Amino acid sequence: MTNISDEQARRMTEAHLHMPQGVAENYRYWGEEQTVFVDHVQGCRLTDCDGKEYVDFRLGYGPIILGYRDSRVDAAVIKAITELGTISGFSTPMDVEVVKRVKSLCPNIDKMRFANSGTEAVMGALRTARGFTGRNRVVIVEGGFHGLTDEMMWKSDVEGWDASSGTTPDIIPFGAGIPASTRDLVDFIPLNDSEALTQLFSEKGDQIAAVLLEPIMGNCGSIAATPAWMQELRDTCTQHGSMLIIDEVKTGFRVAKGGAQELYGIHADLTTYAKAMGNGYPVACFGGRAEVMDVIGAGGGVVHGGTYTANLVALSAANATVDILANTDALATVERVGAAIRDVLGRVFTAAGIEHRFAGPAAMFGIHFGDNVPTNYRDWKSTDSDLYTAFAWQLIEHGVMLEPDSREPWFICESHRDVDLGWLEDVATKSMKIAMEAS
Repeated sequence: MTNISDEQARRMTEAHLHMPQGVAENYRYWGEEQTVFVDHVQGCRLTDCDGKEYVDFRLGYGPIILGYRDSRVDAAVIKAITELGTISGFSTPMDVEVVKRVKSLCPNIDKMRFANSGTEAVMGALRTARGFTGRNRVVIVEGGFHGLTDEMMWKSDVEGWDASSGTTPDIIPFGAGIPASTRDLVDFIPLNDSEALTQLFSEKGDQIAAVLLEPIMGNCGSIAATPAWMQELRDTCTQHGSMLIIDEVKTGFRVAKGGAQELYGIHADLTTYAKAMGNGYPVACFGGRAEVMDVIGAGGGVVHGGTYTANLVALSAANATVDILANTDALATVERVGAAIRDVLGRVFTAAGIEHRFAGPAAMFGIHFGDNVPTNYRDWKSTDSDLYTAFAWQLIEHGVMLEPDSREPWFICESHRDVDLGWLEDVATKSMKIAMEAS
């Protein structure tokens, strides 16, 4: 984005007076001249404070599955607010109704608890896994992102790693304020690495409470686990009495009605959901096997709670969204449109002579400039991410909104069915030409 407008500059200056970086949370800060101030959203489009419209493939980090301001979901929320209220601190009949809807699509869920965000859902699932197993260690698959609790804010420093060094990436915190002690109980393994999996469990298997992963990595270009490795992971966890926690915060109710576990045919002991579950309303949950979930409760059991947990705004949105996804062709539309958009981009890259590979399902596909589909986060290092970033910024300049980082997927919603694919191809062609000339 170039030529910052007077209105953009004014808003940025004022925002700096009241918020660190001038934004409400870190990931919205794109720089002094690139940070976007949105005026309104509708369908698959957003309009910024200057009145410029974008076709949006970022979709608020992925929760929008039907479209912004979907009238069906909004009507259900308004009805709940006006007829039932928003919060009472007690149970409501809708609690069970939403759980039953989720269970009808997700056979991996016997019992469930609600949360307000993916971070909270992961926190609840991890505590439950530890309560059930009596163990403390947690294994994270490199490249996964599991929210903002201290323990989950450690990562493999692939960006700063020299792939030719013969070493493994350092494990570093995401930023300041993360106590070093929270690193002590977390181990990392690369995706699809059988040797690393076997070695870790041979050394620490009796200490491992859970392995936590995204089978389709929503912060790593939708690089995916192979079915064979997923089965090996499932078997290894079962053999050692460790919980398999599948993080479906991004894939749940998006890549299939039953999420990634439907695609793999492999079920977790515990699962987390959020994002697409409420089409943009703040709702999340975690659940799994009944015997595991039943460690939650009084009398020394696992503690789970939250003032706003299962509030009626969140539950009414989830109730409507999951009902639509279960009983309409919305996800089939998402898949069809995503495949068509992927085809358009593939033609543009081929015409430009760019080697490229797509990863993940059409509902949240990743783009990798290179000869091979990466099989883990370390492989991503060999892709041409600089060209992708230059291409992405040109798309944004020309009215296509996305995250300018090849580790972030393109998210598709039902409303993208209205996108002019000819227009998109022209914009992508122009953007790639400018990006290549500048490189």
